[in-house]
Amino acid sequence: MSERVINILEGNHKKGTVVFGSDHAGFEYKELLKKAAQTWGYTVMDCGAHSAEAVDYPDFIIPVVKEVLAGAKGVLICGSGIGMSIGANRFEGIGAALCFDSLMAKFSRTHNNANILVLGERFIGIEEARSCLETFLNTPFEGEDRHVRRIEKLDKLTI
Repeated sequence: MSERVINILEGNHKKGTVVFGSDHAGFEYKELLKKAAQTWGYTVMDCGAHSAEAVDYPDFIIPVVKEVLAGAKGVLICGSGIGMSIGANRFEGIGAALCFDSLMAKFSRTHNNANILVLGERFIGIEEARSCLETFLNTPFEGEDRHVRRIEKLDKLTI
């Protein structure tokens, strides 16, 4: 697969970088949520899709994962969110959380230290998606022993 061009949009760079990726079914929300993140002071990177023309969602996971592993916060959006979350979670160091409300987004950060928010455009309204994003970006990991211990166990899972 060839390298994709990543568009870096101007922001005021106060809060770090949020990298977005979507397929065609998540394109509309990606465009709206990029603007919200930019307004909140984040630098925004767009890894595609760049239109609502049908594409394959796995093509947009790797560019987002690479940026998240380099320190950005990530957002992946497809129709249901399932495919994006399954794909992103195959990479070591990634915790992609499919969220349908802001409480899930909060716990994905406080308890699980998720680094990618996944949304399903067909299953969540735009205002709730915006609330999920805001909560995800503004909620720190609690870092309590019990949560750290559980995450470490997840990292060691094997058969």
